[in-house]
Amino acid sequence: MKRILKFIGKMILSIIGLILLYFIAVFILPLITIGKEDITTEDIEIYILTNGVHTDIVVPVKTSQMDWSKKINYTNTKEADNTFDYLAMGWGDKGFYLQTPTWAELKLSVAFKAAFGLSNSAIHTTYYQTMKENDKCKKMALSTEQYSRLIVYITNSFKTGDNGDFIHIDTDAHYSKTDAFYEAHGKYNFFKTCNTWANNALASCGQKCCLWTASDKGIFSKYD
Repeated sequence: MKRILKFIGKMILSIIGLILLYFIAVFILPLITIGKEDITTEDIEIYILTNGVHTDIVVPVKTSQMDWSKKINYTNTKEADNTFDYLAMGWGDKGFYLQTPTWAELKLSVAFKAAFGLSNSAIHTTYYQTMKENDKCKKMALSTEQYSRLIVYITNSFKTGDNGDFIHIDTDAHYSKTDAFYEAHGKYNFFKTCNTWANNALASCGQKCCLWTASDKGIFSKYD
């Protein structure tokens, strides 16, 4: 009996220790900055956008390098049309995206599955007519070579069908009249969050970012 109690005690202490280490990482690692690459040309403007919790990467819909509307069709949204010039994309837990329109409707089962990587992921896309810089929206300039790397990073996050097209999720769940959801690679968990994905997107194209972050605040602290 003593051995069992001792084992249980060690398990509890180990779990508490892991939780403490995780929260130390959450607060410390975002403070470590990965610097921006030096570039000679500023060819493409992109943005980072937050709703206070989740970070999106915002790109121009059409450039000479990529026409996102061919992969993310305007017709998959309720209202967006070809006059919309910007596209925001964010990776996250599929169950959370589709089953939690507001924080008040968050289910424990959905949160548990998301935290421990037990469900699939999705990419939420939103078309915008214009972008305006403010505390929740920051602009940066990329060279064409850097933007090519960002295109590769983002497109590799989407699951594709046999024809190479991104797989649209047919759902009634929408956050706006200009958004849509697509199947994505990877599993959301404590260590790979929506903001981790966005931070890695910035790293892929040589922009200022965190060594690692689980929150949007880590990313946006670099752009104050």
